[in-house]
Amino acid sequence: MTIFLAILIGLATGVLSGFGIGGGSLLLLYLTLFAGVSQYRAGGVNLLYFVACAPAALVSHIKNKLVEWQAVKWGVIAGVPASIFAAFGAAMIDVRWLRRLFGVFLLYVGCKELFTKRKKSGTPPE
Repeated sequence: MTIFLAILIGLATGVLSGFGIGGGSLLLLYLTLFAGVSQYRAGGVNLLYFVACAPAALVSHIKNKLVEWQAVKWGVIAGVPASIFAAFGAAMIDVRWLRRLFGVFLLYVGCKELFTKRKKSGTPPE
């Protein structure tokens, strides 16, 4: 039953990731809250999950001409050093605080998604 549930959760979070809903965050929550996986290990699993899902999404976005290459350039230039810095920073933080910070972050993102008005579909981006 446990393996079946884990496979079902993995499938569901994969489908949600495909829709752009944030399946990786949900996978992290499942792993830490229900499966008893440590925060660091769950983060590692989530990174592997992302590495497996990202190429398919990237190919699809390139094919549909949805990639803004100028933004990619600046995202890589800023994102790589910031990710390295954040990884070392997270390794120095006590797991209890890391969990709390992650929970606050998820609450912030969730509230922002719920209460931010979206432009109607078909409206050109600014």
